[in-house]
Amino acid sequence: MELTLEIISVVFSLLFLVFLLKEKKVCWIFGILGSLTSIYLFYLTKLYSECILFTYYVLMGFYGYHLWNKKSKEGNHFQISKWSLTHHIYILILGALLSFSLGYYFENYTTAEKSYLDAFTTVFSFIATYLEAKKILSAWIFWIILNGLSTYLYFSRGLNIYAILALLYFIISFYGYVEWKRKFDNSKKVLT
Repeated sequence: MELTLEIISVVFSLLFLVFLLKEKKVCWIFGILGSLTSIYLFYLTKLYSECILFTYYVLMGFYGYHLWNKKSKEGNHFQISKWSLTHHIYILILGALLSFSLGYYFENYTTAEKSYLDAFTTVFSFIATYLEAKKILSAWIFWIILNGLSTYLYFSRGLNIYAILALLYFIISFYGYVEWKRKFDNSKKVLT
């Protein structure tokens, strides 16, 4: 059963990424479906922070779809943008504090495995997903780091198909960054 859930989740997740790279709002539907199946899978493998994360992904899937749909109905193209260094410093500090707190809780009060790494990837994935929904370019930098770490986390828990997915995400995240950066640079030239 775990293998079936893992395969279904991976297929939906790959479809999410393909449509996200193309900036198609249907990506959020596939993200929601993949996240729902993932929640149960991670519960079975005792990655409790991942369960929290994928519940958040479901909610962000609805938010992302609504946001992207709203912009397209208004006739506005939802543009890729950047955040300041100050914004990034704040979210990095907040993310580090929350990661430590969540890791400490799961390490000391549950049967969770790899508590601190799981908490780190969870908290910073919350942040990266929010940035992604807002089309902030640096989301891809977060994903490069997170997908690299998640590859190890999933392999260590025997989720080999998910680990391969994370590895693919890691590689594709470089392309995502370059592609969104190109679009961002082109939109700046148009606005100037």
